[in-house]
Amino acid sequence: MAEKSSFSAGTGAEPNLLTKFGAKYVSYAHTICAYSAFLLALAVGCYTHYYKIVRNEYFGYPEEWFPSVSATTGDRYPARAIFQILIALTSGPRFILVILWYLYTTRSSYSSSRGFGKFLLFVGIIRTVSCGGWVYITSTDDHLTHDITMIVYLVCTLPWQLGVIYTSARNNPQALKWRRILTAAFFTTLPPMIYYFLQHKIQKVPGAYTTYAFFEWSLILYDVAFDAVTALDFQTFELAVVDVSGGHAGAIPMTKEGSSTIGSPEDNISPSFLRTLVNVRGYVSEVYLAFVFWSMLSSLALLIWYFPLWYMGISGYEAFLLITIAPMVLGIRLLRRLMAKYRGVFHLLSLVGPGSFLAQDPALRLTLTACGLGLSITTWMATWFEARAHVGTLERSILIWGMGLLVHNVVKMAWWTENPIWPIMHRANGGWNEIGIVIAVISCLEVILRDATTPLSTPAEQDLSPDNTSPSSNSSTALGGDTNNNSGSWWMAAFGFGGVLYSLHAFFTDSSAIMRYTVDGYPNYGPEPIPWGIATIAALAGGLLVSSSRRLTTSPVYYIIGFLGCTAFTYLSGWNGYYGGLVFGFYSMSVMPALARAITTHPPFKTLFTGFMVYNLLCLAHVWTVAYEFVPGGPLLRERTHWVLTAIMLLIGCGVVSARKQATWDVQFKKMVQLHIIKSARSLTRVASLFVIVGSVLIAANRSISAVIPAPYHPAEKSFTAAIWTIHFALDDDMWASEVRMRDVIKELELDVVGLLESDTMRIIMGNRDWAQFLAEDLGYYVDYGPSTMKHTWGCLMLSKFPIIKSEHHLLPSPVGELACAIHATLDVYGQPVDFIVSHNGQEENPEDRRQQTTELARVMRSSSNPFVFLGYVVTKPKQPLYYKLFDDGDMNDIDPSDWDRWCQYIGYRGLRRVGYARISHGKITDTEIQTGKFQIVDNPQDYWKASYERVEESQVLPGLRYPAMFRGRGVRGHRYHVFNEPRYYIH
Repeated sequence: MAEKSSFSAGTGAEPNLLTKFGAKYVSYAHTICAYSAFLLALAVGCYTHYYKIVRNEYFGYPEEWFPSVSATTGDRYPARAIFQILIALTSGPRFILVILWYLYTTRSSYSSSRGFGKFLLFVGIIRTVSCGGWVYITSTDDHLTHDITMIVYLVCTLPWQLGVIYTSARNNPQALKWRRILTAAFFTTLPPMIYYFLQHKIQKVPGAYTTYAFFEWSLILYDVAFDAVTALDFQTFELAVVDVSGGHAGAIPMTKEGSSTIGSPEDNISPSFLRTLVNVRGYVSEVYLAFVFWSMLSSLALLIWYFPLWYMGISGYEAFLLITIAPMVLGIRLLRRLMAKYRGVFHLLSLVGPGSFLAQDPALRLTLTACGLGLSITTWMATWFEARAHVGTLERSILIWGMGLLVHNVVKMAWWTENPIWPIMHRANGGWNEIGIVIAVISCLEVILRDATTPLSTPAEQDLSPDNTSPSSNSSTALGGDTNNNSGSWWMAAFGFGGVLYSLHAFFTDSSAIMRYTVDGYPNYGPEPIPWGIATIAALAGGLLVSSSRRLTTSPVYYIIGFLGCTAFTYLSGWNGYYGGLVFGFYSMSVMPALARAITTHPPFKTLFTGFMVYNLLCLAHVWTVAYEFVPGGPLLRERTHWVLTAIMLLIGCGVVSARKQATWDVQFKKMVQLHIIKSARSLTRVASLFVIVGSVLIAANRSISAVIPAPYHPAEKSFTAAIWTIHFALDDDMWASEVRMRDVIKELELDVVGLLESDTMRIIMGNRDWAQFLAEDLGYYVDYGPSTMKHTWGCLMLSKFPIIKSEHHLLPSPVGELACAIHATLDVYGQPVDFIVSHNGQEENPEDRRQQTTELARVMRSSSNPFVFLGYVVTKPKQPLYYKLFDDGDMNDIDPSDWDRWCQYIGYRGLRRVGYARISHGKITDTEIQTGKFQIVDNPQDYWKASYERVEESQVLPGLRYPAMFRGRGVRGHRYHVFNEPRYYIH
């Protein structure tokens, strides 16, 4: 040994080498034990319980003839016992192998930095522990825990294998070659494996699970082989057991405090490691505060929207949108410095926004949220402007702000597009408001304490800004003044920041937003939010990581790419539109830091006022495109979202021109900026991006596993219940998110097909929510979102227990008033194609619109030869001209012509046996009732083309065809049978 231990130095005893052996034998032991565990379990399982382990929930032998890994290793004795014993023996070499790789790469081959080595060590340990989770907790024991630990293992495999390849010594090409081959084999096996699993699980294809099992076993072989390659690296690496007492066992010198003196100063925690811990803690705290900011920003317009929704026009509460121009007060230098110096305190005060959920009054909730947002956004801007002479500190803060948006997306994915700390959430509907506020308070206190001990920036750290060409420069404007003549035009910088802020808010505060902007009819529906929301989040994360390359992100070619992505997003639908949206999102996030940096080099008052007013005007324009019927000057922007998107890109282009000049100066003086802060911030952002993507993968996997498979409520009777309900954008009468209450009544009414109107909530004013994901997964429905958000309607949506064969999204004729929408879908109802229409006609004030819309609906229904159900919002009284046009011209039957007390919602049908009809009160979820009809599939639809309106008593109806009794009398939670006070039943 080159150095003696401190014990040896203190006692004169020489260390005694007891034994040593090659590290490659650890790899051998790991490989032998791991392969033996799986292969012996397979052999024993097939020998003892072959027919049982090849059987799954749908099929057995001979359709399925090869067992899966989980069936082989987890279900039967003695295979399970053999497997678990051998895996236990594998764990020791496995942990040693992970530690050895860290030591090998950081202290022997020096192919990895200490920081990245520790990260890889952490991933390796988590991966090993999660392996124990799915090995010792089988799918039979706890299916969810087994699947989650398996997913964690697979997710950790990505950074582990890529990290090992990255840190492999380049002087060992054989090992590097095998690792690349095995990694490629591992990850190319995943897509077909997932495909065949879905074929088995959803499509129930015979034999698909056997094919899936072969891919699953292949992963095992590749995975173990990948780690076996370490034997090539450890050829010259040895493990030694040393007695440091030099043969004087027990003679361990102690300090007077009672601790051993063995060890060296290097064994203590190093200052650099402590600094890293402080940096990580600070980064996490500020990211959470950024998440709180994005939560308040995305909730403000949602709360404002509640009021014009009930007023049916401008309410006056829209003025709260102007709270976003509050940062203009930072033109007062003393206030700006005060807010930056005590930013933690002001962030703490801003928590009045998330805390507004405690207020029951909607107006008070909106007021408190606006106050909180005003404080938060002003604090962030003060932080940026006071750090503008410290490029590293500024970039760190901007990256954190962007990371907060990514966290916001991940959290919304976990809550089915709601945010658990929004003021429309509380404990009853899934809110975690109290927990969110507690974490925010802790984060604020961390910032306060850190700033008190380590100021945000110090004069020693000041870099040179463009006007400050030397440390002794007298240019105060460069370091702390309000202007910088070398950083482009202030108004161009303001335009760019306002444009990119709107872009991120409008389209990327939810991972499924761009999907709903481009959704189309079946079968070309486009991507589903799960799992494709992962791709959206990954695109945003990728943009944030690329943002550090300012020459790229401010280049003309890069701008053209972003413009093309926005164009594709605007004009294409389905998958192609989504791909354009991904490019648009990647671009928006990647230029955001440069545009944010650009505004800080100009006077705060006029720059921030202009930037946020641009954002506000874009928000209003975005609303005007769809709400043109209710706002002044609305027809100017009617259906012109393409104008808004073009304006966004032109505004961002202005900002890019300004930022490009600033970036040139930043690059010129890059050697004199806070490089250590920049390096740390970018490293933490890379790690945080990885955690964000992994988190989204875990959430998507959990939601996929937990989702209920669609199945009708009464298959034995071949019946279904259809309903129409106007749900006012899933905000109840008291301004709470209503999907949980909607879920309860839909489930209790046993609705198989539901048409939900006023359903498109993928806009800034509705919070970019897609509550239908929650209903579909929790109750088991297929979803047709209806005409995309890009089509400028208020939305009509269909939930179906039956597979959707095809669908068309219609924009009904609307020459004057608001656009009317309709879904025409063909469903596979017990093997019989049945057509459905879900529609929402225009307002009473536009009779010509309603006439043309009803004419078009009648044409669509008349043109179909299938049995048909109409679920629509017609805006007419029974027995009026539009009523006859709809039912007579459409060759349809009204579900009950004697029901005279109707105005908006109607149900029609033909070619089916109508069993019953009921109207259920709304329970303050909205202001509109639920109308439902029960139907049966018949073998001879033509005999049921015309209805019989002869009624029968409920006692004459089979129990499986009756409505639930729980809604009789006073009902439940405000839902009861009303108008007739009971269901009506018919012969057919």
